[in-house]
Amino acid sequence: MKTSASIALIASVLAFTTTASAQFAKPDDAIRYRKSALFVMQQNFGRVAAMASGKAPFDAKIVADSAAVADFTSKLPWAAFGEGTDKGDTRAKAEIWKESAKFKEYADKMQVEMSKLAVAAKTGNLDNIKAAVNATGGTCKTCHDAYRKD
Repeated sequence: MKTSASIALIASVLAFTTTASAQFAKPDDAIRYRKSALFVMQQNFGRVAAMASGKAPFDAKIVADSAAVADFTSKLPWAAFGEGTDKGDTRAKAEIWKESAKFKEYADKMQVEMSKLAVAAKTGNLDNIKAAVNATGGTCKTCHDAYRKD
């Protein structure tokens, strides 16, 4: 799927949503939504990280496109961590709801780093991309260590 088409589709869906409570009819819907958004983000970030580490052949266009999708989707899952979404098919730890300010801080830091990655990816400079991947991956790991069940 082309990146611009993916972003346009996601943007059109988001245009019809306002709040988390209006967005999700039930907690399981929110859990599925956030898991899907996190999966898409991870797949795109992983593609960039694989190229940055030499595990996959470097393709500047794919890196730029994947980083753009990861950046966009990094903003999506947070509304789906609402009331009642701590139970069910989730790897989220209860600490997310007990330490919501800290969780939000980690999410915000990751989004900042993901945006920096998207900017670095547009340059096509592998050294810049590697540095941005490391910084972004570090923010992901920090949050996962604190708030994701194994």
